[in-house]
Amino acid sequence: MARAPGLSIRLKLALSYAGFLMLAGVLVLGVVWVYLVRNVPDGRAPRAPGGPPFAGQEFLLRGFVSAVGTALVFLLVFGLLGGWILAGHMLAPLTRITDATRAAANGSLAHRIRLEGSNDEFRELADAFDAMLARLEAHVAEQRRFAANASHELRTPLAITRTLLDVARNDPGQDPGELVDRLHTVNTRAINLTEALLVLSRADQRTFVRRPVDLSLLAEEAIETLLPLAEKRGVTIDNSGEIATASGSPALLLQMTTNLLHNAIVHNLPDKGTVSIETGVGPGTVVLTVENTGEVLSPQWVSTLTEPFQRGSERIRHDHAGVGLGLAIVKRITDVHDGSLTILPRPAGGLRIAVRLPAPPPPRT
Repeated sequence: MARAPGLSIRLKLALSYAGFLMLAGVLVLGVVWVYLVRNVPDGRAPRAPGGPPFAGQEFLLRGFVSAVGTALVFLLVFGLLGGWILAGHMLAPLTRITDATRAAANGSLAHRIRLEGSNDEFRELADAFDAMLARLEAHVAEQRRFAANASHELRTPLAITRTLLDVARNDPGQDPGELVDRLHTVNTRAINLTEALLVLSRADQRTFVRRPVDLSLLAEEAIETLLPLAEKRGVTIDNSGEIATASGSPALLLQMTTNLLHNAIVHNLPDKGTVSIETGVGPGTVVLTVENTGEVLSPQWVSTLTEPFQRGSERIRHDHAGVGLGLAIVKRITDVHDGSLTILPRPAGGLRIAVRLPAPPPPRT
C-alpha cells in the first residue's frame, strides 16, 4: 500500500515529550507568577540608573518575564534532546522486531529476535513473533517434505505404468488380460493417492460450516461401509458407546472415522483380529476411540504415524496398504476441528487411537 511520507515515531515521541515538558514548565511558572503577584507589595522599587522609580509589581514583571523566557527556551531544548534520546532507547526493541520482520519477508524464517531483559509489551511482542516464526518454519519444512514425498509417490505409479506399456510393446505375445489387470491396479492406486491429497488439502482450508455431528452415527456408517473388508480379512468389529455430539463438518468427520476404522482393519492380525470402536462424552469434549489387535509396535515408530506417507515395511507389501495418508488425514481433520489425537501402542500388539473433539455449547434457553 502506497502511503504519504510522515514523521517518524521517534520524532513524534520527542516532540510529545518536549511539548509535555513545556506545558508543565508553563504551569509551574504560572503558579509562581500568581504567587509573587499576590504577595509582593505594590510599593516603590529602587529606581533604575537614569530612570524614574516604578512600582514593585512593574519591577517584578520586567525581571521575571525575562527569566521565564530563558527557562522556557532551556526546557524546549532539553525536552527535544532528552525526548529524542529516550525515544530512541525505548524504540530500540521495535527496531529489532522490524529487522526480523523484513528478514522473514525475504524468506529467512530461521532468524529469531530473542529480546533479552524483563517482561514488558515489547518483549511479549518479540516472544510472540519468535513463536510465530518457529511455527512458520516448521510448517514450511513440513510442506516441503510433503511435496517431495507426494511427488515421489505420484511418480511411482506413473513409472510402473510406463514400464508395463514398454514391456507390452516389446512383447506382443504377452497376455493382454494380465497387462490390463496390472494397469488397473496401478491406476487405482494413483487415483486413491490423488483423492487423498485432495481431502488433505480441503481439510487444511477450514472453509467448512460447523454443524452438530453424532460420532456414534458416523461410527455405524463407517462400519457398514467397511464390513465386507473386515469379513474378508477375518476381523471382528465391536461397536459400543453413547451419543457423542461434536461440532464440525459431517463429511470430514466421516472421512476421519472411516480412515481410523480402515487403518484398524487393514493393519491387524492375519486371522481372527479384532477392532473395537467406542464413543463417549467427557467434560466439555467427546471422544472417539478405536483399538485393534496387531503387531507389537515401538512407541518411537508409532509417534511418526501421522507423518504423510509414513508406512512400515509390512504395510508397503500389503494389498490394502493404502497410500500412507490415512492417519495424516485424521490428524489434519482433528486439528481443524480444534481437537487432539492420541496414538498409543497396545502392550499385546496393535494400536489404541483416541480422538477428542470439543463438545458444542449447550443451546440457549
